[in-house]
Amino acid sequence: MSKQEQKEFGFGTQIRKSPYFDATVRWGATGFSVYNHMYIPRDFGSPEQNFWNLVNDAILCDVAVERQVEITGPDAAKFVQMLTPRDLSKCAVGQCKYVLITNAEGGILNDPILLRLEENRFWISLADSDILLWAQGVAVHSGLDVQIREPDVSPLQLQGPKSGDIMKALFGDSITDLRYYWLREYDLDGIPLIVSRTGWSSELGYELYLQDASKGDELWEKIMAAGAPYGLKPGHTSSIRRIEGGMLSYHADMDINTNPYELGLDRLVELDMEADFIGKAALKRIREEGVSRKQIGIVIDGPALTGPNTRFWALEKDGECVGRVTSAVFSPRLEKNIALAMVSAEFADLGTTFEVEMPDGKRAATVVERPFFDPNKKLAAA
Repeated sequence: MSKQEQKEFGFGTQIRKSPYFDATVRWGATGFSVYNHMYIPRDFGSPEQNFWNLVNDAILCDVAVERQVEITGPDAAKFVQMLTPRDLSKCAVGQCKYVLITNAEGGILNDPILLRLEENRFWISLADSDILLWAQGVAVHSGLDVQIREPDVSPLQLQGPKSGDIMKALFGDSITDLRYYWLREYDLDGIPLIVSRTGWSSELGYELYLQDASKGDELWEKIMAAGAPYGLKPGHTSSIRRIEGGMLSYHADMDINTNPYELGLDRLVELDMEADFIGKAALKRIREEGVSRKQIGIVIDGPALTGPNTRFWALEKDGECVGRVTSAVFSPRLEKNIALAMVSAEFADLGTTFEVEMPDGKRAATVVERPFFDPNKKLAAA
């Protein structure tokens, strides 16, 4: 397709394009949404085919929208610990951690991946909210010696059972001993990268953090060429697979008014550690008092959903609204409509039934175990 023929996407120049934007259009992206003030490809054709490409072979996703907040300086480790209730005292150089960033009320501001690149150098790989501004604001009166900026870093996700073979083709056999939630620095034919064994898919996968935006097109094409013998396809983060895996989406399944205990994420909160963090007093109070609502997994009866929900659906019990569906989709593998929902705590027990207020009328739903598939993350950690 010539540049004259290539379709233009745009909401205006205030929405940033990733270094892979033109490559994704060239490889078939036909729709985008906005995440962290940036375009993210959301349509390469059938979402169901994208799901099967992911779980059977591999897909390459432009996730440059996962912007990085870089924290450096003599007090970097102390400052990062101030932002999260997860105990980072044993986080080693080269390790990654899934963390929550909380405010003074214990509300969740973001649920990023933290990468420790050096003793005093961290990246916070963001979900969809402005943590760069939060961190810079916290730093102003912290009394700590830190520097906070957004570096020139743009991640790609290579995800799926054949991603390991593709990575070996690119980087050699040494990549095979990169452990789950660890990172390593590479130079791929002059392309500077940080590679981590992470991803938003619940499948075996890697994230490649490009550190030179001018190399974006070259990196995309190099990965696609290496992956061709293994069935690699361009794709987008799969709503089907992430809901199967119980993975949360910020602004959908949680937000500033949600606390970790409502989500069952107690393991990410260490109230007994000596270090202080923003929200510690509030989270202690919440733990002692208990929560009034909880996140659950449900199966919704009836015909297969034709796509993910685009608004929150009310959950009713005996004619009264007791919660809402936050993320719903049809899983072709499980052959069920599966969903994450937030409900009043007294209705969170397994086997509880509801009616879901949907665009085509009411349907029955039942509380089930979540995650819905591979609950111990054996595929991702393999």
